[in-house]
Amino acid sequence: MSMHRRTLLKGLGAGAALATVKAPYVHAQGATFKLGLLTVKTGPLAQGGIQMEQGTVTYLKEKNYTFAGRKVEFFSADTGGNPAGAKTKAQELVEREHVDVILGPLAAFELLAITDYIAQAKTPLLSLAAAEDITQRRPNPYFLRASATSAQAMHPMADYAAKELKLKRVMTISEDFAFGYEQMGGFQQTFEDNGGKIVKKLWPPIVTPDYTPYLAQLSGVEAIVQGFAGANTGKFMQQYKDAGLKLPLLGGEAAGDDSLLKSFGDEAIGLISASFYTSDFDTPSNKKFAAGMVRDYGNLPGLGAASLYINGMVVEAALEKTGGKTDDKDALIAALRAVSLDDTPRGPFHFDHLGNIVGNIFIRRCEKRAGRLVNTTVKTYENVSQFWTYDEKWFLAQPVYSRDYPPPKS
Repeated sequence: MSMHRRTLLKGLGAGAALATVKAPYVHAQGATFKLGLLTVKTGPLAQGGIQMEQGTVTYLKEKNYTFAGRKVEFFSADTGGNPAGAKTKAQELVEREHVDVILGPLAAFELLAITDYIAQAKTPLLSLAAAEDITQRRPNPYFLRASATSAQAMHPMADYAAKELKLKRVMTISEDFAFGYEQMGGFQQTFEDNGGKIVKKLWPPIVTPDYTPYLAQLSGVEAIVQGFAGANTGKFMQQYKDAGLKLPLLGGEAAGDDSLLKSFGDEAIGLISASFYTSDFDTPSNKKFAAGMVRDYGNLPGLGAASLYINGMVVEAALEKTGGKTDDKDALIAALRAVSLDDTPRGPFHFDHLGNIVGNIFIRRCEKRAGRLVNTTVKTYENVSQFWTYDEKWFLAQPVYSRDYPPPKS
C-alpha cells in the first residue's frame, strides 16, 4: 500500500461512542503530514463525494505529495453520507490515524453531527459542507470553509433574478433537508428585499423517485428556482421536461454543477445557476486544475473537486507559514484562517473572522456548443461574503434560514 495514500476500510460501527477525546498525538517534526478526508461514495450524493477525493488527489499529485517539505500521507474515509458514519470516521481519523488536518465532509447534516467533536479534539477541519451556523451562530474555532455557505451563492442569484432578469413571482423546489432550506431561505430573503414574491416553496424528500406530485404544482409564476444536488438534479430536470413544463429554471451551486453536465440532456439548456466555482473561469490555476481533472478522470471538475483542490492550496499555504509545524493546533488554525490567495481556480479570496470564505460567485447559463453542454459565465459578483450586503450583527440576530424562515411576505 502506498505510503502516500490509504483508504480507511474498516469502521468502528455506527454506534461507536465519541464522548471521550484522547490526548493530542504529537508528531515529530520531519514526520509525514497526515491529511484525512471525510467523503461519500454511495447514494444520491456520491457523485460529489467522489469528486472531492479526485480534487484532493489532483492537488497532491501536482505537489508530489509534499507540503512545506513534509511528505503527505492521505487517508480517505467513506462516511456513507449519514451523521453516524461521519462521527465514526472522524473519530477514526483523529484517534487511530492521528491526522493533522481533516478535509470534508460533504453534507451539512454530517458537519453538524461532528462539529462539537472536532472542536473538542482541536483538529482543524476544512469542509465543503455548507451548514450556515458553523460560521455564524455556532462558530467552531477549528473550522474553515473555502467553498460557501448554503445561501452564499443564492443571495447573488436572487439579486440577479430581480435586477437582471426582472422576475417578480417565482416558486422554489429543493430537497427537504438543511442544504435546501438554507439555499431557498437565502434566495427568498434577497429576492423579497428586491420586491419579488415567493408564491410557494416545495420540499420533496431527498429520495424521491417520482416528482410528478410536485411538478403538478409548478404554475402561475415566471420561473422556478431549484436547489437539487447530485443525481437528483438531472432526474428533476428530465421529469420537468417530460411533464411539458416550459418555465425558466434557476438553480443554486449544485444545480448546474460542471461535473454533472455530461449526464444532462437538452433539458438543462437555459438553466441559470449561481456557484462559487465555474470551469470556464479564465485563470492559470483553473486551467491547470481543469486540465488535470480531464486528463486523469475524463470529466470537468465540479464543486466537490474544486473545493477540495482549493482546500489543498489553503493547507499548503498555512504550512509554509508555520514552517511545516503542526504540533501547535492553535497556531495551525490561525495560519489557516490567515491564508489569502490570488490565483486559484475560483479567483482571489480570503477568510472572514468566523472562518468563512469571501470571494467570487459566478452566474452561469447552460448552453450547448459543439454538441456538448457548457456553463457560460454571464456575471461575476466579487468579494461575496456569507452575509451578502446585510449588516453582520443584524444577520446573526435573525434565525438561521430554515424550512419556515424567513416567513413569506404577504
